[in-house]
Amino acid sequence: MVTRARAMPIRDLVLAVAVVAIWGFNFVVIKVGVADVPPLLLTALRFLFVAPFVFLVPPPRTRARHVVAFGLTLGVVKFGLLFVGIKAGMPAGLSSLILQIQAFFTIGLAFLVLGERPAPLQIAGGVVALLGVGVIAAGQPSAALLPFLLVVAAAFFWGVANIVAKRAGPVDMLSFIVWASLVPPLPLIALSLAFEGPQAIAAAITAPTLTGFGAVLYLAFPSTVFGFAVWNRLMGTYKAATIAPFSLLVPVFGIAGGALVLGERIGPAVIAGAALIVAGLAGTVFGARRPG
Repeated sequence: MVTRARAMPIRDLVLAVAVVAIWGFNFVVIKVGVADVPPLLLTALRFLFVAPFVFLVPPPRTRARHVVAFGLTLGVVKFGLLFVGIKAGMPAGLSSLILQIQAFFTIGLAFLVLGERPAPLQIAGGVVALLGVGVIAAGQPSAALLPFLLVVAAAFFWGVANIVAKRAGPVDMLSFIVWASLVPPLPLIALSLAFEGPQAIAAAITAPTLTGFGAVLYLAFPSTVFGFAVWNRLMGTYKAATIAPFSLLVPVFGIAGGALVLGERIGPAVIAGAALIVAGLAGTVFGARRPG
């Protein structure tokens, strides 16, 4: 697919910002959703609602094992850990920030598994960002440490999923996401039955709340289908170095949404750690222009 080095028109600029705003606000929706729907069940419903799009989207041109592995690592493990972590008390805004350290896990795993050497600026960015994570972790009360670690683990498995995607080759990511959505529902429902119980599942399904149902719709359609469709088109139209920096805005919208909608307060440790993480992410994004 040929990319063009040209200035973005206003329409595409607005679309890029809209997608990262949707992805940032995603964390507020998860926080609201898990208050009414058990987290593992909510994760299953998210993918269950996306799965019918396989009738509209052609299958990705890759091996089925890559699709299954991606569905398990991203859909079951990564999102399962994230939703459980947020349910356990992790703030939505902070979750949107911590999850972005997946970039550094991806770089490290790509080096270990694929032999891709990171650029010096990427290494420096990773060190700075990990210092930021340490600052935030040190400022967490003991009761909040487990939810924090669950989201860190979710970021790690997002990195694993990224390596699976790289193994799959140059595939259409919307197609890849949609077809991989066939994988998570059954394992997640089984986990929900085991850990959340049939009574909680029955209550959520037989007496759905407006906020719970709205959360499922938001997570499935604007966040997943629309978001990846637009992002995929932009990545195919412009150079990656033009589009990738927009992802730095995801935690900005996540933290702002958490503060405005949920009243989440941002303490000094989070501010200091966030500054280090964003600086590290910026170094990683712009350092990636060096061939690996």
